[in-house]
Amino acid sequence: MTPEQSKTSSKMKLVKAAWDKAPSGPKKDVAFKHYQAAEKAHTAKNDAETNKELDAVTHKLS
Repeated sequence: MTPEQSKTSSKMKLVKAAWDKAPSGPKKDVAFKHYQAAEKAHTAKNDAETNKELDAVTHKLS
């Protein structure tokens, strides 16, 4: 695993934890769709797309 992939994996864990703690509602539902897209991009080893989607999750939850 490259340092960038390791950093992205750590970011995924942090964002998932934030999503888990978020109250239920439309913001959380939209954020989950972005998280699923991030998981798909991460599986495809596309770090740029993964980070873009993780940033979207963070933005939707704020």
